[in-house]
Amino acid sequence: MLGKLARQQDPNVLVGFDHADDAGVYQIAPDQALVQTVDFFTPIVDDPYAFGQIAATNALSDVYAMGGRPLTSLALVCFPDKADLQILERILAGGLSKMIEAGCTVIGGHSIRDEETKFGYSVTGVIHPKDILTNGGAKPGDSLILTKALGTGVISTAIKKGKAAPAWIDGAVQSMTTLNKVAVEIVTAKLGSSGNGQRPTTGDDLIVHSMTDITGFGLIGHAREMALASDVSLRISADSVPVLEGARECVRAGFIPGGLKNNRDFAECMVEYGDGVPEELRALLFDPQTAGGLLIATPNPEVVEQVLRRTRVSAARIGEVLPNQKPRIRVTR
Repeated sequence: MLGKLARQQDPNVLVGFDHADDAGVYQIAPDQALVQTVDFFTPIVDDPYAFGQIAATNALSDVYAMGGRPLTSLALVCFPDKADLQILERILAGGLSKMIEAGCTVIGGHSIRDEETKFGYSVTGVIHPKDILTNGGAKPGDSLILTKALGTGVISTAIKKGKAAPAWIDGAVQSMTTLNKVAVEIVTAKLGSSGNGQRPTTGDDLIVHSMTDITGFGLIGHAREMALASDVSLRISADSVPVLEGARECVRAGFIPGGLKNNRDFAECMVEYGDGVPEELRALLFDPQTAGGLLIATPNPEVVEQVLRRTRVSAARIGEVLPNQKPRIRVTR
């Protein structure tokens, strides 16, 4: 629908909705731009506090995916008129705990009565205009790093069916409540280090070429956006892709969210599978993630090593960037 709308001509828009990127970026000074995003959704776990944490982590992720620093946020609340307000208090408290961890100040919000609970945030961050990381820019020879395991979508579906094992729930919640902050701090460590905001362009100082977070379109959906925006192809090693405990069992049991089916119908035409890639993993490559990890394209082995060593949840080198060719995405063992 956005494609049918007139484009506003504003030179200060550095990244807009037509880029299919993670957040919008608007320049407000020669050395400063705002990173803006919004995200809210219905509960995907039973614990209100954990739901608030997940919603905040998910909203913050889009700012991190651009390389930005979250600054302020506004809460978005839809809540039933006759529901227990203590539940809402726990949701808000969970969200606030993650905003505090991110150093992002909640400065207000808006609430409406609704038959179905929904919660999330509009988040504003800051970034130097020359330090923006988009889903374009990946180059042949780059390593691909994924900072979180896949499977939150199928496990959330199992939770709704009352079929998720406690260990599966615990692992999924831990992943969905872990900020992408540490990985971004590693990735952006040397950006602007000279004090003039110039991004390093050569040698060991070059940190990353491209970055995006894995959310509703699944790994393949967001990898597709990176490949198209960067005019490259990607090779993904199926055996290297981290998967949450219980995710494969959920696929085998048929706990397939509608988003996974839609993602597969839309993007699988760009994928070619090598021999032996199991069906459950093929499905999980399209699993819609909530508060998922970052997909990073980097030429720097030091970045790979630090991200794998310092992040608290599963992270792995899952493949490489290739010159533009068919297929655009190849999945091998």
